[in-house]
Order: sequence, then C-alpha cells, then structure tokens
Amino acid sequence: QVQLVESGGGLVQPGGTLELSCAGSGRDITNYFFSAYTLAWFRQAPGKELEFVAGISSSPYITDYAASVKGRFTISRDNAKKTVYLQMNGLKADDTAVYYCAAQRTPIVELTREEYYHWGQGTQVTVSS
Repeated sequence: QVQLVESGGGLVQPGGTLELSCAGSGRDITNYFFSAYTLAWFRQAPGKELEFVAGISSSPYITDYAASVKGRFTISRDNAKKTVYLQMNGLKADDTAVYYCAAQRTPIVELTREEYYHWGQGTQVTVSS
C-alpha cells in the first residue's frame, strides 16, 4: 500500500515562487522501492482537464516537462526522504490549479494519467495579485 501526500500549495503573486512537496509512505514503500517509482506532477485548473506538468523517472532520473512550464518549473526527488519536489518559479495566473503527485513503476515518464496508479489528494496553488 502506497500513500502520497502533497504539501506546499498556497496563494502567491504573479512572478512569485512556490515549492511543492509530495511524500510517499505506506507499508510497501521503503526507500529502495520508492527509488524504483517514476514520479510526476499533474494539475487541474477549474473547468479544465487534468494535465501533465512534470515527471522524473526512476534511475537515471530523466525529467520531462510540459511546454507551458519548461524553464520555469523544476522537478527533483530525494529517495532517502521518499519525497518528490516541484520548484515553481515565475508563476503566472494560468498556473492556478490543484496540483497532484502521482507514481508508477515503469522506468520512463508517462504523460497520461492512465499510466499512474498512485495519487495524492492534491494541493491548491493560486496565483493572483
């Protein structure tokens, strides 16, 4: 059993920064097994579909980003802490959404929600002046 818990969301002004965290826990997720997961962040804005934001594979930790966030967001992971992060810089109003982390066991970053079978509950990010 695997649980993912996001944190770090909030209200930020345009141009600001936030760092989201997603911690893995559960009886089936030791540090070793966490390192074997490919992890991703998705987001869903009001009235819109869930969309892929960023992902990081299991070793060798290849990253991938949606075009809309490339150069502004950075995904990273700390396997010892069983945590994946999303550093968000240069935030825009269009980044307002509920952000979800997700995990799956294939060794590449998948871009569609159907490939992920562990999900967090989401954290709200609001970009507004």
